[in-house]
Amino acid sequence: MNPLTNMKNVLKLSEHDLQQGAGKKSWHDMYRDSAWIFVAGFPYTLSEGDIICVFSQYGEVVNINLVRDSKTGKSKGFCFLCYEDQRSTVLAVDNLNGIKIMERSLRVDHVLDYKPPKENEKMDEETLRLYMEGCAPRPHMGDVKTEHKNKFKGK
Repeated sequence: MNPLTNMKNVLKLSEHDLQQGAGKKSWHDMYRDSAWIFVAGFPYTLSEGDIICVFSQYGEVVNINLVRDSKTGKSKGFCFLCYEDQRSTVLAVDNLNGIKIMERSLRVDHVLDYKPPKENEKMDEETLRLYMEGCAPRPHMGDVKTEHKNKFKGK
């Protein structure tokens, strides 16, 4: 299907949901088990950080797979993005599908069954660790326990 037609169809589905009102099932319900979305049509110059900045307004982004050319490393203009909470996907699809960034229209849609790419043998140890664990800071359990105790002691 033509990407522009697909984008318009998603907008029509969302409009239909609004007209149906409360009590009716939404088309988003079939994606309730997936926190992944597909994003296409953005400028090739945007990095993962740029895309996260745009999409983080609807929730915590926990993973992004910006698809790049294997030889040049340049972006192909589409990615898969995962939110911490699946409800954020509904907000992103409804609010960001069809918007323009740098004169290009974004196409944002749910992904039903996304499988992240397998580890690449060419990755160095640090890149592989970041890929597996993510780059968000994790609190040390001792720090969490101390904060929790201080909270109840009134400190």
